[in-house]
Amino acid sequence: MVDRVLVIGGGVGGMSAAISLARRGIAVTLIDADPQWRVYGAGISLTGMSLRAFDDLGILDEVRARGFVGAGIRLRSVDGHVIMQSPVPEHPLPIQSSGGIMRPVLHDILSRTVREAGVEVRLGIKAVRMDDDGAGVDVTYSDGATGRYDLVVAAEGIFSDTRRMLFPETAAPRFTGQGCWRILAARPSHIDRTEMYVGAAVKLGINPVSPTEMYLFVLEHVPDNPRFAPEQQLAHLAGLLAPFGGDIPAVRASIGAASQVNYRPLEWMLLPAPWHKGRIVLIGDAAHATTPHMASGAGIAVEDGLVLAEEVAAHASVDSALAGFMARRFERARLVVENSVRIGEIEMAAGDQMPATMLMGDTMHQLQQPY
Repeated sequence: MVDRVLVIGGGVGGMSAAISLARRGIAVTLIDADPQWRVYGAGISLTGMSLRAFDDLGILDEVRARGFVGAGIRLRSVDGHVIMQSPVPEHPLPIQSSGGIMRPVLHDILSRTVREAGVEVRLGIKAVRMDDDGAGVDVTYSDGATGRYDLVVAAEGIFSDTRRMLFPETAAPRFTGQGCWRILAARPSHIDRTEMYVGAAVKLGINPVSPTEMYLFVLEHVPDNPRFAPEQQLAHLAGLLAPFGGDIPAVRASIGAASQVNYRPLEWMLLPAPWHKGRIVLIGDAAHATTPHMASGAGIAVEDGLVLAEEVAAHASVDSALAGFMARRFERARLVVENSVRIGEIEMAAGDQMPATMLMGDTMHQLQQPY
């Protein structure tokens, strides 16, 4: 029986697990190394599977109010002309929808929900030692405090210390060859869904993230994995946007010192099954970090938390619960990670993009199935 759980990492996956477990009457402690519990980055895209997971977590209404939820997609040529736009259902279900939200806004929604669920939150500390004796895990914290737990859930992200401790032989995250630029901009009223510009050397998309804001993302092939100094970023991004028409010239003209620009090289990793050893389990990016091509990284992390709580509640032993968790999660996570990476490889080859389009459509169809 699981009565006490430690969650390491206060990101999307960790908070979702903490909320789901606490709502089942389990005493949950969540720790995060950052004393301010900050979140970095601009907006994130949300597909139907992410919105369904938010609905199951009970936060979809606030995501709708503070972010953006719509449906359909619009394709534009490089000069901005509409090539195609998909029909929109009259009353789409969450799984039939899409959207976006600012990362700090999503963090605010989740972190407040964590506290409302009765989770004990401790910030500015790490778990520096974990001793699993088979009946429980004794944890020593960086501030000298200790605790004993029936289960430890590690959700510290792609560079997880717990993963390195449990599975030291696991390969480090791998760079894909692409870099992703994001910039926040004012949202014109006619931007009512995700838009993609096709036919250029770089991949460009627009996603609404609030009633008044949108973010642009640009995927660039950068095989030598360069580092862009802060003073270089605005000019470089402006150069990438130069070929595009439509709403892009206005965004490009607005770029300045106050612009929120984010760049990161795309890396991925997929931990082989199982993601647990004894009473310690990895979830989210700590176990399966993906690229943004499917816009599903947040969704599968939330699903991890929901499923883990369901399996813990359904089984009398930790071993059985974690076996059930792996049976439901590994292939789904593998689908997202491997197909996202494959789409990026097709994009970088700069040839026929139809295989990437077909792969994305097939994967999204599979992700609509229950988790």
